[in-house]
Amino acid sequence: MAQETFLSAYKNLSSFDRDKEKAWLCRIATNKCLDYLKRAERRSIPVEDEYFLIQKDNSPTLEEKVLDNEIKHQLLERCNQLQTPYKEIALEYFYYERSAADIADKTGKNLKTVQTQIYRAKAMLRKKYEKEAVLK
Repeated sequence: MAQETFLSAYKNLSSFDRDKEKAWLCRIATNKCLDYLKRAERRSIPVEDEYFLIQKDNSPTLEEKVLDNEIKHQLLERCNQLQTPYKEIALEYFYYERSAADIADKTGKNLKTVQTQIYRAKAMLRKKYEKEAVLK
């Protein structure tokens, strides 16, 4: 690195400023070292074992899938226990994960009406879950 630094300084001697002698040389050395580290990083080839250990698997585990299915099943049961206008809205919004605007378009209801029904259905579901938690 030292050799490359002084070689580069010699090549660029015409742009050298006597007042900033130390800073100029230090800046060249810093840039040469940074360039070397960047090149070294690109040249490194991970070993097969290291590569697979580094890769993070974002897919859910079997346990997470089972728990998600159980939660979805419980949500479906709770939604089906609601009264008529809230049952359909709760299923569409919470179980099928549709937006309020999509539900309003599908049902032909006013968006504000759907939003109000979602709010009320959410409160009803919360009460059902809290009641169940107290019983356990």
